[in-house]
Amino acid sequence: MTHNGQSTLQRQLSSGGAIDHGDLQKDAVDEAARELGLAFMVAECDRARSRSAVLRAIAKAVDFPEYFGGNFDALYDCLCDTVLDQKTGFVLWLVKLHSGDPALADDAAQIESVCADVVTFAQENGRSFSYIVEHAGKHPDPEPGVAAARYGEG
Repeated sequence: MTHNGQSTLQRQLSSGGAIDHGDLQKDAVDEAARELGLAFMVAECDRARSRSAVLRAIAKAVDFPEYFGGNFDALYDCLCDTVLDQKTGFVLWLVKLHSGDPALADDAAQIESVCADVVTFAQENGRSFSYIVEHAGKHPDPEPGVAAARYGEG
């Protein structure tokens, strides 16, 4: 029998939707998702400094072609296709989405809106989609004389 924290998490994952990052650990979410037959995918957004870079990080996490298109309609289509490709659905964790960056603030809100729409799509198709957004503040300013790391480097 699982302890209460795990069963609460499993209930949230089963019903789908936004899950508060709080003090969740990726391993615990991964384990709970697997027990429910849900795929667990992680998008590393820490280095993404633009909408297109964040969308590429998500496409990479869900193993979708990077040329899928750099707009929110394409993101919706990508996530819906991924939901349908999974037997029961999936969980997407966005790691360090820098919603505190002026360049990403509106995009971060729009990404969450798209994810909420995908939750509805998943439910209408007998699947589950949950997402966790680990918000981060503004990217640190680059050090003088040192170029900022580009997405995909390092």
